[in-house]
Amino acid sequence: MPKMKTHSGAKKRFKISANGKVMHKRAGKGHLNEHKSSRRKRALNVDAPLHNIGDQKKAKKLLGGYKPKSKRA
Repeated sequence: MPKMKTHSGAKKRFKISANGKVMHKRAGKGHLNEHKSSRRKRALNVDAPLHNIGDQKKAKKLLGGYKPKSKRA
C-alpha cells in the first residue's frame, strides 16, 4: 500500500496542540481591520480549539493521524 498523504489544505489551517487539541485560526482578521480596535485584533491573533467533536475527528484524519512529538529529556 502507498503511504497516506497529509491533506495540504488541512495542514495550512489546523495544528495539533501538545495536549492533542485541534487548533484553528480565528475568523475576522483577514481584511477590513482598519475600523476594528487593537484589543479586538489582538484577541483574534490567538488560535482557538475546534469544539465540535466531529470536526476534530475529521481534521485529525486529514492531518494523517500524526501525533506531536513528546518532549523527552
